[in-house]
Parts: sequence; structure tokens; C-alpha cells
Amino acid sequence: MYQKLVLAALAILATVYSSFAQEHKNEFGFKSDNDAYLWYGQDRYYTNGLFIYFRRALDQQQLKGNLEKVTYEISAGQKMYNPYSGYRPDPKTHDRPFAGYLYGGAQAGFFYKKESLLKVGLNLGVVGPDALGKEAQDLLHSIVGFYEVQGWEYQIANEFSANASIQFAKLLHRNSSSSVDFILDTYANVGTTYNNAGLGVLFRAGNINQLFNTAHYQAAISNKSKTEKLKKREFYFYAKPQLNLIAYDATIQGSLFNDKSPVTFDTKPLVFSQQLGFNYSSPRFTIDYSLIFQSKEIKSSAKAHQYGSISMFYRFN
Repeated sequence: MYQKLVLAALAILATVYSSFAQEHKNEFGFKSDNDAYLWYGQDRYYTNGLFIYFRRALDQQQLKGNLEKVTYEISAGQKMYNPYSGYRPDPKTHDRPFAGYLYGGAQAGFFYKKESLLKVGLNLGVVGPDALGKEAQDLLHSIVGFYEVQGWEYQIANEFSANASIQFAKLLHRNSSSSVDFILDTYANVGTTYNNAGLGVLFRAGNINQLFNTAHYQAAISNKSKTEKLKKREFYFYAKPQLNLIAYDATIQGSLFNDKSPVTFDTKPLVFSQQLGFNYSSPRFTIDYSLIFQSKEIKSSAKAHQYGSISMFYRFN
């Protein structure tokens, strides 16, 4: 009798451990944007971005009301921009300014049981030579054996950056087999670097999880979760057409306050973008690859723009 009780207790503990072994409350990883990921030699406009993230989920058993999950995030990132080519020693040939943007940020994510989410964040940093865009592009080109970069002496002037962001998304429809869904996705940025807003619809098809459990919204981490995931592993195709309203972009127009940049342009007020990608997520890992296509965003001879994005994340306790 005693042996049976011990075996039963061990079986229960093994089941509990197995359940919680699939839960990881921390996540660390990076995202890399580059037009080289299009695989045909383009090197223009938004040419490179590198971002590092750490996220943590709060104890979900302590959450009240309609909240399913709360996460917080700290991040650091750099963006680099250049004209049609990184070799533009003559400023008269520039169709977009050289510009660097370097920042550190924090964000909180609130995920609700009825599959909506709200994220609010704040980034602080700098636009201009102090963002080290020239140094980063020189290093990158020397590592991969690209051409010599010239023209950064005409980049956007130094300016302190402070930007607040908000994102809201809500499930519109999911089919009965949980293999296809449509999500309303909106955002807004306000500050000294970007003032813009966007409205899009995210389409996903494949093995997908709820908004509060999906890697797509950085919600694969959990801490004593209340609701089981639809899928242990996600693998899906996604597409997101989006209309963006651009009020101001310091990397194109220079500083809001007494700008001294040698080359600037005005922005197009409306920019349409289309993102196409694939996402695979296991309990421990996420890898995401996507292509982003944008309509013309600058009032110059600049053309429409395209680039690729790769993200990788590791979850742990």
C-alpha cells in the first residue's frame, strides 16, 4: 500500500513538473533588419537595424479581472539609414539623408482573456553622429567585404531622442480548427524622433496560439499560466497589410527644434506596407523570418523600399 502511494505521488509530481517544464517566464533574443535579406544586393534607405530584448512574465495567478498575462521588456537598438547607396560622397546625389538612431527602451504588455492586447513603451536615445551609424556601417561592410562607405559627413545632426509608443491588437476571427485567424493591429508613436500611426490586419495560417500565448506578440513566455496554449509548437505563415500615417520622421526631416542638418527632405503623409513571413516557435525557441515592402515614403527621387527581418529568441527560467 505504501509503495503504491509513493508511486502515485511520484506520478503526480512528474505530471506537474512536465506541465511546468513547458513554461518559461524569461525570454532573451535579438532582431536583425537588413535589405541584404532580400538576397539581391540592395543597400538603400533603411539599410540595417539590430535590436536586443529581454522579457519577463509576471505571476499570472496574481492578476485580477480580465487580465490573462502581463509582461515587461527592456531593449536596446540601433537603426542605420543611407541614400540609394552607402557610397554617396556628393550630397547633391542624396535621395535620402544618412542617419543613425541609437536607443534604449522599456515596454509593458497587457494581454486580456478575450484576446486583445495593449503595449505601452518609452525609448530614450539619440539621432545623429552620436548614434554611431557611420562606425557601425563601416564595421559591417568591412566584415562582409562590401564597398567603402562615403557620405556620412552629411548625416542628420545630433538630437536627443525621446519617444513614447502604444500598440493595440484584437482578435477579429478564428476558425473552428484554430488554424486561421484575422487580427486588427494598430500602433502610434509620439516624440522627438517619430510621430506616426498605423492600422493593419494580421492574417495567420498554420499552428497558431491565442494572442496572449503567441510568439507573434512576444507572449510565448508564461508564469503560472491560467489558460493552456492551443498548440505546444507554433508554425505559421502570416501577412499584414498596413496603412501608415507619417507626421514626422527625424531621420528624414532632421530635428524638430532648430535643425542644422545639411541634407533633409519632407516625408510622404501616407505609406502603405505589406509584411509576409513565417514563424516557428517551440517551448524554448522562436525563429521568425519576414519581408517588408513599403511604398515611397520620401518626397524626393527616392523609390519604394523593401527589406528583410530575422528574429531569434530563447526562453528560460
